[in-house]
Amino acid sequence: MTDLVGRFTTYIIDPLILLVFSAGFLLFMWGLVQFLFNVESDTGRQDGRNHMLWGLAGMLVMISVEAIIHLLDNTFNLGVFTGPGVNSINNTNSQINFR
Repeated sequence: MTDLVGRFTTYIIDPLILLVFSAGFLLFMWGLVQFLFNVESDTGRQDGRNHMLWGLAGMLVMISVEAIIHLLDNTFNLGVFTGPGVNSINNTNSQINFR
């Protein structure tokens, strides 16, 4: 069951979250461009402002979905998100000498 949830999250949920977050970011940027290029026009400025607000709302929803998934994962100990262990970070040898 845990493996199924992990694969579902990895191959379906995560790409969808990234896709919708990216769409929200692009909508925000498009709204910013509209807002800046239509400074003289009230309707153009309002359209740009609306696009920026909807883009921010979309990004906020996707961050909330990701947080809810992490909350469910931690609450029910599903093991969907396994970050890098501290030992793997500490056991790295850097060959670069910064002197």
